[in-house]
Amino acid sequence: MWVPGAGGRPGLAVAMAAAAAACLAVAMAARRWRRRPVREVLFFPSPPSCTEELLAEAAGPGARVQPCPCPLPRSDCSLSRLLRRLLSARRSLDICLFAFSCPQLGLAVRLLHRRGVRVRVVTDEQYMGLRGSQIGLLRHAGIQVRHDQGHGYMHHKFAIVDRRMLITGSLNWTTQAIQSNRENVLVVEDAEYVKPYLDEFERIWEEYNPTNNRFLCQGQ
Repeated sequence: MWVPGAGGRPGLAVAMAAAAAACLAVAMAARRWRRRPVREVLFFPSPPSCTEELLAEAAGPGARVQPCPCPLPRSDCSLSRLLRRLLSARRSLDICLFAFSCPQLGLAVRLLHRRGVRVRVVTDEQYMGLRGSQIGLLRHAGIQVRHDQGHGYMHHKFAIVDRRMLITGSLNWTTQAIQSNRENVLVVEDAEYVKPYLDEFERIWEEYNPTNNRFLCQGQ
């Protein structure tokens, strides 16, 4: 305790030092928590749930968020977790999918594009034009899409968020797979695993460059 005339305030100094140390410890703990790499496994089918509010919140500041009148529960589920992982993208999203028809996932990808995230999509030629496919909507939104040239199926199913988080597994991004099939998705932040997928995506992206299309070559 400080005593008048004692020539200083040692008690106050000690208290301030202790408070500063406590703040530093909390900040360091929060920093470690934020940096903890993602490790998550999702299993499907995902129980029916409403994702309207989640997607509305992701639309950005100023977006009107109104309660959805549908009777579905607003529960945490594999689909909502997958959506949150995708919507965490800030710089880039690279998608390599055999089939893509889930409206919620399609809307999430378009929202990211609208927010300025660089989105690239690789898909299978035969399945991109099927009824319900989201590929046409993505292209209409201005998102870059490339497809294979018919040499077997483009059967990959993975996405890379900000070049650091890998999303992969058996799941095609279709309503059928999400609601009915036994599927799995692994979400991981680990450079040792992310880099090979990045390399594979870039290799396929260049291979499927439209300038390499056979019909263009035949027309020359």
